[in-house]
Amino acid sequence: MKNELKIPAGGAEDIVHPQVIPFVLAHLACFGAIWSGVTWQAVVLGVSLYWLRMFGITGGYHRYFSHRTYKTNRAFQFVLACLAQATAQKSVLWWGAKHRHHHLYSDTAEDIHSPRHTGIFYSHVGWIFDKKNDSTDLLKIDDFARYPELVWLHKYELVPAVVLAVACFFIAGWSGLFVGFFWSTVALYHATFCINSLAHVHGKKRYVTGDDSRNNWILAFFTMGEGWHNNHHAYQASARQGFRWYEYDFTYYILLGLSKLKLVSAMEMPPEAVLKNEHRLTARIINKAAADLAASFDIEQIEARIRASLPTLPNSAEVQACLEQAQTRAADVLSSLHLPHVPTRDEVEAAAQRLLARTPSIEDVVDRAHALVLEKLGKRLAQV
Repeated sequence: MKNELKIPAGGAEDIVHPQVIPFVLAHLACFGAIWSGVTWQAVVLGVSLYWLRMFGITGGYHRYFSHRTYKTNRAFQFVLACLAQATAQKSVLWWGAKHRHHHLYSDTAEDIHSPRHTGIFYSHVGWIFDKKNDSTDLLKIDDFARYPELVWLHKYELVPAVVLAVACFFIAGWSGLFVGFFWSTVALYHATFCINSLAHVHGKKRYVTGDDSRNNWILAFFTMGEGWHNNHHAYQASARQGFRWYEYDFTYYILLGLSKLKLVSAMEMPPEAVLKNEHRLTARIINKAAADLAASFDIEQIEARIRASLPTLPNSAEVQACLEQAQTRAADVLSSLHLPHVPTRDEVEAAAQRLLARTPSIEDVVDRAHALVLEKLGKRLAQV
């Protein structure tokens, strides 16, 4: 995978430059600490606000407003929304709608922040300022868009962050503002964005999910459990993302404590079959995994080898005529001709064992991938 900057279709003019300004200013504000100095009170404030607001992101934006992995009352729902938006990462309605879209099209061309298609920089931060991502599809988040207080927060999305910034100033002066608020806010930005970018590039894959999601223990620490990203994509409804006992998930531990206080309830847990990696994959995931597996074969190169070998076949004219007449049945015809260089099912299965995680649905993935390889190759060979 190439990690260079890529600009999606539409070009650089689709980046909403005015919205980049507050983001850049927040980073520049961090240098205000050179003028104000760094006090221990401001450092304590910044560290505390980082972890407190990280829970607002993980337990609020993500596990509640995006996935509804647990239930809570309306009052605490509003508290979660305010805590989440105190990070200045837009409204819970915008965040939840975009995240649901991401899971629907994860690592396809329709994904709004896939490193595979748009590169590391754009998937990390560029997508936020793209004009096409500025609006909120309220239909995707209509279960929460019916609450007037959340709609108000959506309209005035920066209010919680501004109130917190002012409070930091009154608590610890200018150092409290620059160090306590801005340092922790910028750190939260990039810790969150790393899940969109690095957690789809670096780490290990325990599950076949049809995308590039990975488990990364370093990201899991700084994001309170969100780094177990492949686990999450395998079972999105789970309030717990660290599926193994050693996979620390601080967000889940806090939710567990809140459940003891009766503030949250009905926390969804991954089924035993998922924990043991014995669950069957859905047709959608099988098709996505098969498409990725098929794409690992260089169809153009295979076609060139087959065409080069055709004149040496005793019945080359008949073979070419058969392929040209096949049209939509090219894959079926190709599988019956037993031509040299055509990948066999065993070769596709070997590639699957090498590239994919373990899954009970591996045979289904291999069958579909082999069919896709033959289909693509057949169509190319059918062209005169």
